[in-house]
Amino acid sequence: MENSKTLEILKMAILMEKRGHSFYMKVAEQALEPEIQHIFLTMAEEETQHIKFLSDQYVSFEKSHSFKKLDLPNLIDDGFSTLILTDEMKSNISSAGFEAAAISAAMDFEKRAIEVYTQQAEVTTDRNEKELYQWLANWEKGHLKILNDLDNELKEKIWNDNQFWPF
Repeated sequence: MENSKTLEILKMAILMEKRGHSFYMKVAEQALEPEIQHIFLTMAEEETQHIKFLSDQYVSFEKSHSFKKLDLPNLIDDGFSTLILTDEMKSNISSAGFEAAAISAAMDFEKRAIEVYTQQAEVTTDRNEKELYQWLANWEKGHLKILNDLDNELKEKIWNDNQFWPF
């Protein structure tokens, strides 16, 4: 039963990453701002990498009932974390437009992924499985931070542009 549960969690994680990839690619296609396109294309590429790691583990676990040791990239080398949110980019994004809505939806994707990966890392006793899920959770936290920072900037912008401040 435990093996079946592990495989189901891996399937769910792969599906979650595939859905994220599809969503991020669609946003990149429809975004008007090149910087937003770049952000979402980068996220889509990284989701592809996550799918590969999870799929490799699925095959390994299905055959041997254990996770194999992976050579996981250093989070510092995460292309997404090096993206710079320029003032020009922030000023060109409508705070209530498509890009802002996509950022908000992406934040929900990332929060869910963090929750799933963190929970699985806490309950597993397999060291390689724990390492994989902790790594994925940390990677998604980096995505969430960038998205959250951008979302906060956009909220400030809409408040300032529309003079919502009560003073």
